[in-house]
Amino acid sequence: MDRMTAIAVFVEIAERGSLTAAAEALDMSRAMVTRYLAELERWLGVRVLHRTTRRVGLTGAGETALARFRQMLEIGDDLRLALAADDAEPHGQIRITASMSFGASHLAAAVADYLARHPHTRIDMVLGERAVNLVEERIDLAIRIARELDPNLIARRLTVCRSVLCAAPAYLAQRGRPQRIEELAAHNCLTHHYVGRSLWEFRHRGEPCSVAVGGNISSNEATVLVAAARAGAGIAPLPTYQALDWVRAGELEIVLPDYELPPMGIHGVYASRRQMPALVRSFLDFLVERFGDEPYWDRA
Repeated sequence: MDRMTAIAVFVEIAERGSLTAAAEALDMSRAMVTRYLAELERWLGVRVLHRTTRRVGLTGAGETALARFRQMLEIGDDLRLALAADDAEPHGQIRITASMSFGASHLAAAVADYLARHPHTRIDMVLGERAVNLVEERIDLAIRIARELDPNLIARRLTVCRSVLCAAPAYLAQRGRPQRIEELAAHNCLTHHYVGRSLWEFRHRGEPCSVAVGGNISSNEATVLVAAARAGAGIAPLPTYQALDWVRAGELEIVLPDYELPPMGIHGVYASRRQMPALVRSFLDFLVERFGDEPYWDRA
């Protein structure tokens, strides 16, 4: 059997967690996937997977082999792309997902610009806060914002996501402007379901600090917190990609600017390097160039 195909099959099994899922992704029968895996283990002389009736797991040898085999496949992909025509025009359709807040405020405009450059492409956008299963929901690319990603995910960092505490001028006029984080305990703090719902963490003059917070509005979507803060409901930690436009317009003010909220990364997450469509790679390259290490919304 072709050993490079066997390697690709093993990587697909490891990334998807089952022989059946790998078979579906590779358009092979499960029996064929099993034969490729057996051939690889005979060649290596070790078992690379623990098998159960429902899932598979890597052995110690399998973890070592996976890292090396991924490198081999990436080198092969890079060579194939380098040998392809430099002026090859992207074409086809991809399906992407992102949060409503980032999708509406920045990703939609980026998609429009990309499609204008490449008229033979189409992009289907699915927006929401739920972390979808890329394979089950046929997602080619997920834009995820997080401090840390699951190490099992395959991802490319696009840029940084910073946050600031904000409140409406009317709220601050009525309730006062806090000067130290301890004073936040006396304020109505609008919180996010998944990031700092009851404890806000900061760095001040290089030192970590935190404060317990509470309030009468919590949401899983930053857009809701922006709207509530603009309406004068309280103080909210908001991503700069949404907040700074309202700060510049005078509808929000930054609170405690000397206290830095932990930054997060904005990542492009995809299911498999081997099965990545050229259009996904092209779109990722475009996003990295568009957003940059210092995103334009923080520079304006």
